Amino acid sequence: MRDFASCSSYSNTSCFPQNSSNTLSTQNNVTCLYRVILSNKKQFLITVSWSKTNVSQSLYIQFDDNPSNSFKLSANSRIFKKKKGSKAIEFDDDHTKVEVFWDLCEARYNHNMSSPEPIDKYYVVVTFGSELGLILGDIDETKFKNCNGIAKFSLISRQEHFLGNTHYSTKAKFCDNGSKHDILISCHHHDHAHNSPVLSVCIDKKMVIRVKRLQWNFRGNQSIYLDGLFVDLMWDVHDWFFNTTNSSSSSCCGVFMFRTRSGLESSRLWLEEDKDKLLMHKNQDKVEFSFIIYACKST
Repeated sequence: MRDFASCSSYSNTSCFPQNSSNTLSTQNNVTCLYRVILSNKKQFLITVSWSKTNVSQSLYIQFDDNPSNSFKLSANSRIFKKKKGSKAIEFDDDHTKVEVFWDLCEARYNHNMSSPEPIDKYYVVVTFGSELGLILGDIDETKFKNCNGIAKFSLISRQEHFLGNTHYSTKAKFCDNGSKHDILISCHHHDHAHNSPVLSVCIDKKMVIRVKRLQWNFRGNQSIYLDGLFVDLMWDVHDWFFNTTNSSSSSCCGVFMFRTRSGLESSRLWLEEDKDKLLMHKNQDKVEFSFIIYACKST
């Protein structure tokens, strides 16, 4: 039977183990999938990816599952060379005219995580013909006063990639009218009773799961109740311990998924969201939200 926990569970337990260095890992990629519904009821899925390495930074936007209908802005330095501009795109299949506008001149980033995604003082806007489609960041809509109407858009899934040790910190919003929650995932080095690693997941500084003997409980799931929603939390850290296919330590990724659902119906327990499945749900009124963290160990 699946366990249920509220965010008050383990509330007196520290999110970090004693004697931990508390050094957080670096976020190097954020990918969001949005569903846009135009006034004519036509729908699109838009993938927005922000990524950064030691020598480059990029923004990639793709429409539906067609790589030819995409836009990429990149630089060979830690800042974009062209911080403000626009790009027109015409889809090959149905000649839909799209335009991407961006302004990253004064964009601010979360330097604690070295995040590639701006947190404010920027905008990225996608228009479909004369209609505003996707609006990200801080935007003065008078800049687009020639547009007729604003499409409905919603976030379907979000993926974040981290590289570093085994302390991963981020924020997530699980519903449109909910608040952003602080999420901390920590792998303690050892459970003194069993000489085995321990996994802790905290939301808003309150522990919601604690997995002992992690090396033998490397996959699992638990449901938590948050913002009036049931959220399935699943983890798979098999590769942290048993990855033998690649000698590179940076490939040893653990996967954590938070997925919303309504009511007590049975939950589907996959950890990898297949984009084809999301495309199948594109025309449905309601799609569950998934938040996935890929946590790669470098030490």
